[in-house]
Amino acid sequence: MEDLKTDEKLVDETVDTEKTVSDEINIEKAVSDEAKDESNPVEDKDQESQKDSNKESEKKGFFGKKKKDPKDEKIEELTDRLQRNMAEFDNFRKRTEKEKSGMYEIGAKDIVERILPVVDNFERGLAAVPEEEKDSPFADGMEKIYKQFLTTLEEAGVKPIEAVGKPFDPNYHNAVMHVEDESLGENVVAQELLKGYTYRDTVVRHSMVQVAN
Repeated sequence: MEDLKTDEKLVDETVDTEKTVSDEINIEKAVSDEAKDESNPVEDKDQESQKDSNKESEKKGFFGKKKKDPKDEKIEELTDRLQRNMAEFDNFRKRTEKEKSGMYEIGAKDIVERILPVVDNFERGLAAVPEEEKDSPFADGMEKIYKQFLTTLEEAGVKPIEAVGKPFDPNYHNAVMHVEDESLGENVVAQELLKGYTYRDTVVRHSMVQVAN
């Protein structure tokens, strides 16, 4: 009977030992599961951070520069093209206005050159009127027309060049004769043979003069 009790005691101790070992294994497993659960949020955050980093890298080019959006590049291209076209148009407008102004000046100068011989004939005709006929209605009428003609030309920008008694200036005078005259200074215009004119400060016709000394 003592042997039987001893065997039962050994069986009970073995069962208790197995139960204790099983409980310890369950506890370790539970602790491991809790640690695993706690570690998951960190891993998820790392994965999300990696994804964001990959997306950001896709938007960037070489050397860490941010890659431009195709729409922004197209807008910049069109804006640059528009600015260039506006600048070219402005230059064209200025060039056209300058050419038009130049053409007007050339045309006006040509008309003045054609009119000047008429003025010369007026002066020759008035100079040829005898002294006793200068007060005649015809001569008086011619004188008034001549003065009106000169006034109109002056209003249009045409002015006669001063010559007699002035120092000779090759920019305005054309010397065709030379004379020695002690009463005049050196290189002074002694006589005007053909009157010269300017149009808006531009010489239309040089004065033909005689220069003294």
